[in-house]
Amino acid sequence: MANTPESQKPDSGTTRIVAGETASKPKRRRTVEIALAVGLVLLIGAGAAVASAVSNSNQAAPAPATTPAAELKLGYFSNVTHGPALVGTSKGIFAKELGETKLSTQVFNAGPAAIEALNAGAIDATYIGPNPAINSYVKSNGESISIIAGAASGGAQLVVKPEITSAADLKGKVLSTPQLGGTQDVALRAWLGHQGFKTNTDGSGDVNINPTENAQSLKLFQDGKLDGAWLPEPWASRLVLEAGAKVLVDEKDLWENGDFTTTILIVNKKFAAEHPETVKALLKGHVESVNWLNNASAQEKATTINAVLKDTAGKPLPANVIERALQNIKFTTDPLAGTYKKLLQDGVDAGTTKTADINGIFDLRTLNEVEGKKTSAAGLGQD
Repeated sequence: MANTPESQKPDSGTTRIVAGETASKPKRRRTVEIALAVGLVLLIGAGAAVASAVSNSNQAAPAPATTPAAELKLGYFSNVTHGPALVGTSKGIFAKELGETKLSTQVFNAGPAAIEALNAGAIDATYIGPNPAINSYVKSNGESISIIAGAASGGAQLVVKPEITSAADLKGKVLSTPQLGGTQDVALRAWLGHQGFKTNTDGSGDVNINPTENAQSLKLFQDGKLDGAWLPEPWASRLVLEAGAKVLVDEKDLWENGDFTTTILIVNKKFAAEHPETVKALLKGHVESVNWLNNASAQEKATTINAVLKDTAGKPLPANVIERALQNIKFTTDPLAGTYKKLLQDGVDAGTTKTADINGIFDLRTLNEVEGKKTSAAGLGQD
């Protein structure tokens, strides 16, 4: 049998390239045609996808699903300055507005402890002084809390031994505040700085400041181991009426028109985003509680607040103490947002916070919806 030339032998499965590649042209043409067809299909599909995306972008994204919370964990202090919390809990106002949502409460001595609990998820909202709220907002880059209402203005004083008659007499003395970084702590440190005194957060300096629980401050003052304290009500009144202290500085004298924030209502941002209905219910109860305080007689207010203080602190306040305390406080839903830049600067001067942008710290939209009037965020958030 004659040998077949190598170039004419059947292909064994591997495409061979021969002169001019004339044998492979039909295959290549089909391949190109298929590729073009596939590319055209993909191009049409991509165009449709783009058109769909453009169309969808013109439609509002669906709002995330929200539901009322099964439980609202609320913090407050056993202070007369937290009157709306005391009234709202004792008279069942919060429980009524919350409906099926269970109300749990926790009592704190000062703001930094309440903030720690809020950030840890132990509570969802709390009544608190403004400076710990500012500090939390700054430290979290605006992610931790929102201020949703005011609660009280006034009711904080520097009370001292009778022999102390001026700021100059405080050099070398020992003073107390409820807690380092709290609103009264910042107020005292900032005020002392303006008097030319240096203070340090470790207690050293021209004036020694020892953060101490309010009840302990009263006892230390009575025992002669403390020269004075910057305290909220009713503790300022208790030192004056029960321990013989006198007022050296009434904080209202340091603010324009005597208006300064003592207590506000804040909420954990994540909780508010997930349960806006619950936050609205809380604010309804808060507004009702503030209105009750502003319309009740002095005796009704004293009796209601004293009943709660008896439960939380073990005994009611003497009549003259609670009367004096209530005279120093204005209950209001306005957080006085215009004062917050100064509050921030006071914290910076006191060494308890840092310079920062606090724009966004307020969300007063729901408060304004509930009240039907405009409370301003002073450019520091939504109203």
